[in-house]
Amino acid sequence: MNDRELLYIKTIAETKNISKAAKKLFIAQPSLSQALQKIEDSIGTKLFIRNRDGMELTYAGERYFLAATKILNIYNDFENEVTYINDLKKGRITFGITNFMGTFLLPILLPRFRKKFPNIEIYAREEDSTTLEKSVIDGKIDFAIMHSHPLVEDRSIKYDLIYKDPFIMVTPLEHPLSKHKIVDSKLPYPKIDLNLFKDEPFILLGKNKRMRHVSDIILNFAGFNPNVILTLKNHETARRLVSNGFGVMLMPLQYVKLFEDKYHSNYFIIDDCKYAYWNSCIATNPNMYLSKAAKVFIDLVHEYYKSGEPI
Repeated sequence: MNDRELLYIKTIAETKNISKAAKKLFIAQPSLSQALQKIEDSIGTKLFIRNRDGMELTYAGERYFLAATKILNIYNDFENEVTYINDLKKGRITFGITNFMGTFLLPILLPRFRKKFPNIEIYAREEDSTTLEKSVIDGKIDFAIMHSHPLVEDRSIKYDLIYKDPFIMVTPLEHPLSKHKIVDSKLPYPKIDLNLFKDEPFILLGKNKRMRHVSDIILNFAGFNPNVILTLKNHETARRLVSNGFGVMLMPLQYVKLFEDKYHSNYFIIDDCKYAYWNSCIATNPNMYLSKAAKVFIDLVHEYYKSGEPI
């Protein structure tokens, strides 16, 4: 039993498909099938059975999978320790980031990190916040740059705040309810009472999206169920529809800055709702070893936000 064989069985178990596992491992499918047969022959029992749902673990397979996961995690921790000992002369970091944050952070931070530490391998996964949280818990990534909200945080994760971003109301230009706005020179946009929009058509994102989670919290505290006329995956598609008069939506203030030159809309600060925000944060698993390379990259993220550099 070696680390390669452990990885083979672990990957087959996770994908439940020889072909998908081979593709993920960058080896030929026949080679992986032969390797599986060799492993099963060497231990004298089947590790998988085939059914309509794909490759399913036998009881022996389950035990092998658990052992493989533990051993590979120990091996990964050892590699991280070696990176620390070698003072960043070699090693790797694997982190996750939301699609939006990746759009403006990665082009800035990755070149800076690469210039300082050219021999550190970098693997970045772009996923939604919910998926990233699971990856942090499972130990599949070192950390995640993502969004959180105090009412939906997972207690097994450590959330390190880097930026608090308020949610705002987005409406078409010249919306009739804009006459109720309250101008405050200290705020980037006028304030407005969210309850005024209880009968308005809303565009929301899918229920697996963190932006949807926060929007639901805000609307729940406002005390009404919105008239949802459309559910989408992409927040910018939703914003452009709003600008063309299709409805209204809630979105983070920071998101406005990325596309504010196109499809103009009205933006309002939500008045009297203490939960109308989310946090940009670094999510880590407190039970996992965090390499020096990962810590240096996290420090780079904090430095960027403290510098006040624009998106």
